[in-house]
Amino acid sequence: MFAGTLTRNVEIAAVQYTGMIHSTRFDIAIQLEARAKMSERSPDFDVTAVNKSGRKVRIGTAWNETGNTSGNPYISMQIDVGLGPFRVNAVQTKEARAAQSGEFEIIPLVSNGLMKSGSISGELTAMDADNAFTGYIANMMFDLEFMLIENSYKSEETHPDYRIEVSSPRGTPIRVGSAWMAKSSRTGNDYLSLLINTPDGDLRVNAVQNEEQRGGQTFSIIPFIDSGEQPQDAGTGLSLVA
Repeated sequence: MFAGTLTRNVEIAAVQYTGMIHSTRFDIAIQLEARAKMSERSPDFDVTAVNKSGRKVRIGTAWNETGNTSGNPYISMQIDVGLGPFRVNAVQTKEARAAQSGEFEIIPLVSNGLMKSGSISGELTAMDADNAFTGYIANMMFDLEFMLIENSYKSEETHPDYRIEVSSPRGTPIRVGSAWMAKSSRTGNDYLSLLINTPDGDLRVNAVQNEEQRGGQTFSIIPFIDSGEQPQDAGTGLSLVA
């Protein structure tokens, strides 16, 4: 559950990027400082932040990368703020690339596996504007309210149609998953396939409509059942191709 922004500094300096990274537990200002490379795969940057005592500390490393399929540049970061290491990428929208902007968005890297769905409840409601949805998913251990926002990075058919977002303690949107529009080959009915990073791990669920709901704005969230109808790229989880 991570989100954030990164901005390239206009002037050439040791601090080449500044930004913020958010989760449901923290909001941290970060800097990417250039470092001497010892080999081709050595990090290009140190990721630094200021701790509660006001001391600047190194919290990770970052690499300049290029997308294998898109050819677009992005920044890969490995960060540890005391909760264990995690990986994120900083990527640009098509609009930012076209404008040659220095603005990047921090998104989670592909996560490591799926949890068993168990007993869950949830609901998804289509909003009247912006092609968005609002919803919740819950069990006895967690209760997440979220939104589905149209994926502005989608450039291939297999990319997610929506990003799933929750809010950080300061109200910053954090991407916690992906969603795909799909159609049942058996019934012909439309549904949404969701992959959500919950506090217990990654969870696959579908949002479907029963006979009473069909044609309305409300969908029921049910555990994913592998029937061979899942979207082709659903297994890529929290990734977005830059």
